[in-house]
Amino acid sequence: MKLQTRRDFLIMTAGVGVILAVSVPAVASNSAPHAKRATAITQVFGDGIRLSAVAVEYDTPVKGADLSAADFRVEGRTVTGVFTSTSADPADRAETGRFVIVTLSPDDTNATLAEKVQGQGVMPPPIGGSGGGPGGGGPGKAGDIPHYDTVYKRAEASIMMPGGRTLATTKVKNLIVDDFHQREFHDPKTGKMLRYNLFVPKDYDASKSYPLVLFMHDAGATSDVTRTTLFQGLGAISWASPEDQATRPCFVLAPQFAEIIADDDSRTSSMLDTTIDLIKSLASQYSIDRKRLYTTGQSGGCMMSIAMDIKYPEFFAASFLVAGQWDPARVKPMARQKLWILVSQDDDKAYPGQNAITEELKKDGARTSRAVWDGTWTAQEFQAAFEKIDAEGSSINYVTFRKGTVIPPGESSAGASGHRNTWRIAYTIEPIREWIFRQQR
Repeated sequence: MKLQTRRDFLIMTAGVGVILAVSVPAVASNSAPHAKRATAITQVFGDGIRLSAVAVEYDTPVKGADLSAADFRVEGRTVTGVFTSTSADPADRAETGRFVIVTLSPDDTNATLAEKVQGQGVMPPPIGGSGGGPGGGGPGKAGDIPHYDTVYKRAEASIMMPGGRTLATTKVKNLIVDDFHQREFHDPKTGKMLRYNLFVPKDYDASKSYPLVLFMHDAGATSDVTRTTLFQGLGAISWASPEDQATRPCFVLAPQFAEIIADDDSRTSSMLDTTIDLIKSLASQYSIDRKRLYTTGQSGGCMMSIAMDIKYPEFFAASFLVAGQWDPARVKPMARQKLWILVSQDDDKAYPGQNAITEELKKDGARTSRAVWDGTWTAQEFQAAFEKIDAEGSSINYVTFRKGTVIPPGESSAGASGHRNTWRIAYTIEPIREWIFRQQR
């Protein structure tokens, strides 16, 4: 029997949605504005994409003051608020608008759109993927195409109107994700094809020069479905948020690798050079500042970033390395680079691995600073801790999350939990992103 591919599964599940039953209040009565259509709204969090709201469009404006969250019921979900907006985007909130936004708790058990699949010829990949030194139990060898165990369901909602009328969502709005373009790069040098997601700054002006951030996903997001890396977490999304773009406009490049790009034996696939060639190609098409190229990645993507920094030591202005490591005997070219390294003490591979790398870089003359942070801190606490280590002025900052602080309540720290939960938090820490953009080559 033919094994179904990742794309087969994504296509097969494209119409399988999260069905919500929303009771709409008296705003939809005969004397009130008439509901025309509804849109399901998704948002990406540190641990992936979730159905976070429903937007109901009316034929005439609705007053926000007439709405009450208590009037809205969503079966199996927690309604956290309701307000009017001028569009289906919650950011366009207004006192009066033709759209009513019903916000839902992202902590609801059925909020997530990721779904594990097994059987039917698809087996889950091995646990791990951080790399852990030669022979460590990782996801496979560089260049391997792993089995796929995750699909992302299409978000759908069924709105039940007074009188028995049902209004089903006809659209899906994926916040920030929809701002990325999906493309393919056919590398004339390597002959390889690479799918990628590209965010172009709003109001791009070719007369100006923009930095570019490269984000590379971990082995668990390996797929031939281009937007998988955007659905999985905040590694690419955080840099493209309206808040970040307002102060730090930049291009964001998120390749979608269909093969393992780095393995536990400190080897990479040919996608290393293809990705570098892609960046060079984009820099020739757009006004991208080659002195402000930045790389970041989690787990296998972190390992690829390290490998790039070793092979192309003058290419990136700074690197944000999350939950990964490499053979410390090879990292000497990184000693003069600008690095922010982040790992959890619960990560039994990346933590000792980064300890070894940092010690090697110090031997090679790198100026380094170290700190221990708490993964449960508030944004204000992260800011204060950042300011303390930043004041030391080192080119390499190595931060570890204190043991147990990245593990969500009720979740075991066994297996790869401490590893995966590092990047659940890492890309929410805004001052690290600010530090990265300060660096220039």
